[in-house]
Amino acid sequence: MNIPLKRGMLLRHQGHVYTVTDFQERHTGKQKPTVHVNLRDVRDGHPVDRTLADLEPIQEAAHQYRHVQYLYAKGGNHVFMDNESFEELDLGAVELHGSEPFLKEGETYRVLFVDERPLALDLPEIVKLQVTETAAPSHSVGNASSVLKEATLENHLSIHVPLFIKVGDMLRVDTRTRTYVGKEGRE
Repeated sequence: MNIPLKRGMLLRHQGHVYTVTDFQERHTGKQKPTVHVNLRDVRDGHPVDRTLADLEPIQEAAHQYRHVQYLYAKGGNHVFMDNESFEELDLGAVELHGSEPFLKEGETYRVLFVDERPLALDLPEIVKLQVTETAAPSHSVGNASSVLKEATLENHLSIHVPLFIKVGDMLRVDTRTRTYVGKEGRE
């Protein structure tokens, strides 16, 4: 049985679980076209490039997402509670992929499980965070068309924001790039 390749699918290859990020067919002269597949290791985020022939037979990884609530930090790990089984899970730096600064106690997140083991935290791309401190406009950076100043957020992350941002404002922050996306409107 030949499984069709899709972006975002999880597959097993040489003992690792990968996400398919992209694939394309390449033609070189009179040779048979080859399909190049871009993968990202779910465990550590490292990119890997393979041809479709290297991956065959494609073995899709059985997986599921579960909702968990963040409880507290314990040493180098962070403790979450499964919302259905109420079981506590300890996730370390490997599963969190640098998302520790964005965790808020009591918030619900999704965790990817493969073979009934938590493999990776699925952090939203955009989170809301409150400004706790801003630099004076005299400490701004940039050119005349886009002057920015430094702001410290409730998670102690420092980012560059427009001059109109003040202490107490709620901001939307991109968790992948750790940059300002916009100001959250009043609700």
